[in-house]
Amino acid sequence: MGDPNRPVTGYPAAAAAPPNPNGYSTAQPPPPATAYPYAAPPYYNNNYPYQDPYTAQRNTFLRRVIAILVASTIITGTILFVIWLIILPRVPEFQIDSLNISNLTLSNSLITANWDLHFTAKNPNKKITLYFDEIAAAIFYESLSIADTTVPPFFMDKGNVTAQKVSFVASGAYVEKWAFDGMNKERAERGGVGFNVRMVARVSYKAGAWRARRRYLRVYCGDLFVGVALNKSSGNLLGGPRKGRVGL
Repeated sequence: MGDPNRPVTGYPAAAAAPPNPNGYSTAQPPPPATAYPYAAPPYYNNNYPYQDPYTAQRNTFLRRVIAILVASTIITGTILFVIWLIILPRVPEFQIDSLNISNLTLSNSLITANWDLHFTAKNPNKKITLYFDEIAAAIFYESLSIADTTVPPFFMDKGNVTAQKVSFVASGAYVEKWAFDGMNKERAERGGVGFNVRMVARVSYKAGAWRARRRYLRVYCGDLFVGVALNKSSGNLLGGPRKGRVGL
């Protein structure tokens, strides 16, 4: 057994660093990731943009203005829609009552003729009056316009029916060969010629203080067969009155 009074030996003690001749300690700094006994100083970020109070007020004001405009538009549209549902506006009705042709001459791809058109317009609305102006009318053979004219403006009260007369004149008007040959062929085979009538008018709807914006009304009535054989220069509409197609 060892001597219990023998001193315990272990690792040799680290040699003390030699003193610095300048009087400073030559102890090494602590290794990285060594915790300090005091808390780290707080971090301040000075890169936030400066918020101008006037800019914030202006943006708030613009947002409110936009919100008011949107709300006003929605409210106005809703009111107009409700009024529209209450009034229930309908397009007028047109009927061609008669179409007469006179002084018809077809020669060398030229046509000379007079047309007298009578039509009836009906206002089916019980709460709305109608104003027609800038009315243009034309006579067609198939897709070819032969003669056109204007119709005087007229007014239609609620549920009113009005009759109008329109006159067309063609004096030596040139027609394309296919149309010239087609009219002569119809006269020879069927004893007449089929014409089309088109009208475009600007119409206004008014009910009391309410008035809708003006719209363009289009009326078309096709295959108006006028009996005028090769040996005749005048004729009348065959088959009775015809309803016209009306659209806005």
